[in-house]
Amino acid sequence: MPTDPVCGMFVPEEGSLHSIVDGQTYYFCSKTCQERFESPETESAILKRRLAVAWALSIPIIVLTYSLSSNFSIGFLTRNVILLILALPVQLYSGFGFYRGAYHAIRGRMGNMDVLVSLGTVTAFVYSTYVTLKFSSHGQEVFFDASAFIITLILTGAYTEGLTKARANRAAGRLVSLLPQTVLLIDEGGNTTVRQTDEIRKGDRILVKAGEIIPADGTVRGGKSEVDESMLTGEQEPVLKVEGSPVTSGTLNLNGALTVEVGRIGKDSTVNQIYELIQRAVSGRAKVQKIADVFSSVFVPIVLAAATASSLFWYFYLRSIGSTIPVEISILAFVSVVVIACPCAIGLAGPITLLISSSHASRNGIVIKNPSSLDRLSKVSRVIFDKTGTLTEPVPIISDITAHGNHTRDEVLLLAYSVESYSNHPIARAICQEARKKNLAARKGEGIEELPGTGIMGRVDGREVRIKRSTKGGSSTISVMSDGEEIGTIAMSYKLRDNAPWVISKFREMGIRTAIVTGDSKSEGKRIAEMLRIDDVFSEAMPEDKSKIVIDYQEKGDYVMFVGDGINDSIALETADVGIAMGSGSDVARESGDIILLSNDLRQLVMVRILGLKTVSKIKQNIAWAVGYNSVLIPVAGGVLVPSLGFSIYTILPMLSALAMGLSSTSVVLNSLTLNGIIDRAWKGASSGLPGNP
Repeated sequence: MPTDPVCGMFVPEEGSLHSIVDGQTYYFCSKTCQERFESPETESAILKRRLAVAWALSIPIIVLTYSLSSNFSIGFLTRNVILLILALPVQLYSGFGFYRGAYHAIRGRMGNMDVLVSLGTVTAFVYSTYVTLKFSSHGQEVFFDASAFIITLILTGAYTEGLTKARANRAAGRLVSLLPQTVLLIDEGGNTTVRQTDEIRKGDRILVKAGEIIPADGTVRGGKSEVDESMLTGEQEPVLKVEGSPVTSGTLNLNGALTVEVGRIGKDSTVNQIYELIQRAVSGRAKVQKIADVFSSVFVPIVLAAATASSLFWYFYLRSIGSTIPVEISILAFVSVVVIACPCAIGLAGPITLLISSSHASRNGIVIKNPSSLDRLSKVSRVIFDKTGTLTEPVPIISDITAHGNHTRDEVLLLAYSVESYSNHPIARAICQEARKKNLAARKGEGIEELPGTGIMGRVDGREVRIKRSTKGGSSTISVMSDGEEIGTIAMSYKLRDNAPWVISKFREMGIRTAIVTGDSKSEGKRIAEMLRIDDVFSEAMPEDKSKIVIDYQEKGDYVMFVGDGINDSIALETADVGIAMGSGSDVARESGDIILLSNDLRQLVMVRILGLKTVSKIKQNIAWAVGYNSVLIPVAGGVLVPSLGFSIYTILPMLSALAMGLSSTSVVLNSLTLNGIIDRAWKGASSGLPGNP
């Protein structure tokens, strides 16, 4: 049975509510979910207005309810009449989406949170309105506060979830914005003219200068340059492009002019395909059923059956003994059962706990953008890591300097620094960083020329200095030449992030398997995996490959956490059950992730796992508290105490209902407040003996 892509509810395929996007059919439990899926911006704007009205009126309703007595009046307006006036817009306008959702759920013979919210709030509101308009509500409580606050609280949760989806859409949009608005089109005579990017066609030839973003997929037909493809592969090492080499839209041309014959454009281009994949991942992510909806599907029929049974019983019984109040008592019995079962505490169970959990996370440098990911996080059985910038530092470091003959290591580094200080190449940045660390002062270079795919050369102190690059055993090595003679070599490698081995070890202790997915070479991927004892390695992976690997694990039954930092990780971050972005990563990666690690401290991954486990456990406890209070008082509301206390019990049942809701809500809040201590103790136990805990 398919799931609603918006709320995660299981829905029958034969339902009439469905949408077809890119050839894929999505099914929905309600019209509300379908509209949120098809027009998220419009629905977000409507939801924002409804939420503003709800909060603006719910706050004074709460204040008036608990600060003024029931006999308070201003002229002909009693307190209850004022509450009715304030609650009416919340009930009819802000709560409209719940009623529409409940209608479609009932039509589909399903029970969801919309049904429970509608049942509880409408019953409480209608009963309170009846009591208010009688103008003789001696000792009878009204429940405008409960009906308004439930709607407001649950709308707030829906709005927060909508913001998460909007962030993902912005992430996809930023990919397209990477492409330049104009290009240099080369005509048959070899002249260039400025054209809009969307005007170029397959077969056109364009000129891409050094420092420019390549606007379309194509093939190099002239020139030679290195291209930064980290957007696709995540690897900082540039790739040499010569005549006949393929180039990809969105990548950066570094140091030479290229003539490119346009191949794929528009929707067929790599950037736009990544955009579509992100959108599809956002919409089609397999979500776990919400606890409240699972509960509602069972609880709604039970409450309705109990309320109806008690109402009918007292109506026919009282008529049989000639009572004059069978209708009133039967209505009070029905209302009391439904109001006592009202989902105020159930609505609070999740938001309050998530608020405390998110606050705890933020104090530790963890931003939880999508609170619903904590539920999936508690079930994670596989963690997939990007390599460069995630398990390793994003820029290589110098691992060794070798000097030949009478030359010193500092001399080798200084000559390399004097030339490389004119370049923005990742290897150049590593050399400059090492030289500055040793307080070396670069000498003036002349005639500096970058040689794409080969290195860089120039004159320093009258000598011709040439830097040549090569790769040996997964480490980048450069040869430093002076007047044609090699005076030394500089070896580089990507350093593991601090505590990476500890984190992998902890996941292993938790029974969680690990994998690396990288755009780097097989030898480098294998080297890192062996150092960390990671289970699986996938090398030379493109963005779409990463998401396919995630899906393959999911289809085998794994709940997958993906940890990455680059644009190339964005699809996988959205496809995974939980996407975690490193704070140092790209804007697109941070927008795509459910959770962001601001300090790039990998130990926080263990903290995140603990947060997920303890938060979900606390939410379940809260729902148990709420159900416990309601379940005990439902028989009382149905009239089980009438034989011993008489029908006068129904004069105080509304107050018992208020007490039940108050106690259940209070217990939920108090129980949630213990979460901070529980998380701290769990983290202390997990990180015992580890210095510098985050």
